[in-house]
Amino acid sequence: MRRPDCEVAVYYFPNYHVDKRNEAWHGKGWSEWELVKRAEPRFHGHDQPKEPLWGYEDEADPQVMARKINAAADHGIDSFIFDWYWYEDGPYLERALEEGFLGAANNDRLKFALMWANHDWVDIHPATRNQPYNTLANGLVSPEAFRAATDHMIQKYFVHPSYWRVNGGLYVSFYQLALLVKNFGSVEATRAGLDDFRDRVRSAGLGELHLNAVVWGQQILPGEEKMTNVNELLHQLGFDSITSYVWVHHQKMPSFPFTSYPEYREANVPDFAKFTEQYELPYFPNVTMGWDPSPRTVQSSAYDLLGYPFTPILEGNSPEEFEKSLRSIKQFLDEGRTEPKIFTINAWNEWTEGSYLEPDAKNGMGYLEAIRNVFGESK
Repeated sequence: MRRPDCEVAVYYFPNYHVDKRNEAWHGKGWSEWELVKRAEPRFHGHDQPKEPLWGYEDEADPQVMARKINAAADHGIDSFIFDWYWYEDGPYLERALEEGFLGAANNDRLKFALMWANHDWVDIHPATRNQPYNTLANGLVSPEAFRAATDHMIQKYFVHPSYWRVNGGLYVSFYQLALLVKNFGSVEATRAGLDDFRDRVRSAGLGELHLNAVVWGQQILPGEEKMTNVNELLHQLGFDSITSYVWVHHQKMPSFPFTSYPEYREANVPDFAKFTEQYELPYFPNVTMGWDPSPRTVQSSAYDLLGYPFTPILEGNSPEEFEKSLRSIKQFLDEGRTEPKIFTINAWNEWTEGSYLEPDAKNGMGYLEAIRNVFGESK
């Protein structure tokens, strides 16, 4: 059984169902499964294509999502953190959560929360070698759209009994701090907007928010911005904690086209302590299962080091090596420096970035079994 003092939160990327924006951009019935299906080996020994053991299923189907929930809960995962999108004209990719997860009969087995992926949505599905890429949806939203989005959170998600709370507060994470501030025009206006968000949550009788910031040191997606003076900014904005999304936000991969996963893990494990010491707010460390965004590139083009998604690829990230990463983070958490004892995993289903826990035809349930081996089954 799991020790009650440790929580395992896994990022969930919801682009494996039909969305009206995707249909406008890519055609009727499109989802990112199309890129998974068409992936090819780009080099000798490149492990592509990836084949999902459960098939190319529709995550907006409550029965499909119920199987995911059971598999996650059975193997020691506590919560899904959904990558969540809201642009000036409204939501995007919301059906996996609103129809799939919230419609699943067993959604009481897993907590859920939001990470507002407030970045530009660019035309990289698939990406050509020609840059810059066209922006399909701008991550910058007005204060009015921010209020509409957060009202939707309050009314649709926060009232659900499975919504994840950290230290008693409803956990909401923001992917891009710089863009959040640009939404409002100043740090002071952003703080006022976040305070108003907190007030509306309290007025709804839902208690407190727990605001979390994703931080990184390396730009990955086009348009990402590295923040400076993070401690000062987060104090001014009134945030409650910090975490990471993926290892490649922090450490460059030293070789192209492949970098060894065991070697890369050894470069990232010291960051658990480094960021805990560097940041004044509680830091929730991250374990990354893998990295291979090559399915998001035009497969007929040469694969050179051109910037995301033409990046180095992690090799050797077997379930056994992933389990070693989990044991490293367990050892760090057992030191008692992380309070509360939470860590994040990238990711449940980032199939086109090569980071997924869902079973595949090669490894079966191996990555989920690695979590269970280290952190035990759920209660």
